[in-house]
Amino acid sequence: MLLLAPMEGLLDATLRDVLTRTGGIDRCVSEFIRVTDMLLPERVFVRVVPELLNGGRTRAGVPVRAQLLGSDPGCLAENAERLAGLGPHGIDLNFGCPAKTVNQSRGGAVLLDEPELIGRIVAAVRRAVPAHLPVSAKMRLGFNDDARAEDCAHAIAEAGADELVIHARTKAHGYRPPAYWDRLAEVRQSLPPHLRLPVIANGEIWTVADALRCREVTGCEHLMIGRGMVTDPGLALAIKGQGEVAWDVLPPLLQIFWQQVSARVERRHRAGRLKQWLNYLRKRYPEAQQAYDDLRLLNDPAHIEAWLQRVQTPLGPTTAPIQVRPAEMAQPC
Repeated sequence: MLLLAPMEGLLDATLRDVLTRTGGIDRCVSEFIRVTDMLLPERVFVRVVPELLNGGRTRAGVPVRAQLLGSDPGCLAENAERLAGLGPHGIDLNFGCPAKTVNQSRGGAVLLDEPELIGRIVAAVRRAVPAHLPVSAKMRLGFNDDARAEDCAHAIAEAGADELVIHARTKAHGYRPPAYWDRLAEVRQSLPPHLRLPVIANGEIWTVADALRCREVTGCEHLMIGRGMVTDPGLALAIKGQGEVAWDVLPPLLQIFWQQVSARVERRHRAGRLKQWLNYLRKRYPEAQQAYDDLRLLNDPAHIEAWLQRVQTPLGPTTAPIQVRPAEMAQPC
């Protein structure tokens, strides 16, 4: 199973929609919904996870698990109960976000120094939602160090989580390579038989070779990929041995991406979102480098749209498999 990772400020509902059209992804996790001291209105959940209006799935039919972030077990449980009524394909709990502003408000990776609290959060959410609805968690190896990684994993498993994703770095490591897959393996192996649950490996999976080595080192069958999929939209297909996504598939997807960005993002920020994705794509596709150069100094949405019209090409019979919906379906949620 291959999961698409959440990435605040990058891999949101728009990019989830576009990337799942290429195939290979089995499930997505949304970017986090921050829970502080109040029961959030339903519109907040829908704003972050608009797939809730589509049966909890992207337009390509890929299920989405909604993610909550916070530190108050009771408040998280209340919000999880309300969220469960909107039909997500499970609820995920964020114990991995390294952002300073999040950690300063006792959210994300900072909780990895408090495994007992992590256990109470997972248990409270598990009790609050229907038994059939999966509850999962995502953690890093630790905050400043990995000394309590096993404690956190045990707390999550003992509290009744159905799955655990481990990003194989600490908060202090940030996103710098390498990912410590061998340490992830130790954490997974430390779970006693009565606490065994599926452990999903995450971190530094950019290529098929990376995926194979990650599985070998960690012993994890299932993987979560983030920046690797943003860089190479065909990575999930390639890992499954189902081919790759050629560049000529991407211009229609760039058009769909732009349509949704134009509907969801303020005008002055739209060009930046497209350039952000092209900045990743140019690491994989030489053509994306040319596209990035063409657009680097353009900020007027009208000029961007004119450029997209010029590069738009029909899908040819030699392109890799892709699930591009008809134009009338490519509208924002």
